[in-house]
Amino acid sequence: NSVNYYGIICKICDLNFKEMYGAIGEDFFHIHHLVPIHEIGKNYKIDYKNDLIPVCPNCHSMLHRKLNGKEPTLEELKRLINK
Repeated sequence: NSVNYYGIICKICDLNFKEMYGAIGEDFFHIHHLVPIHEIGKNYKIDYKNDLIPVCPNCHSMLHRKLNGKEPTLEELKRLINK
């Protein structure tokens, strides 16, 4: 699974729930599909390394909000929060 490749730290803001919240945050994260689910056909085989990344709930929500009519890329969102 994608955790084996990326761990459980948010790939946008670097939040680690265990470090932030202690035991209750251990192994908590969201998974973001880089290929939107609505674009995946029935025969699509998910590549855990290239199709999924761990993100925190806040960054996950922002990745799905429209900015100038489209969802931001990972790099665009990283730039927005690193101002």
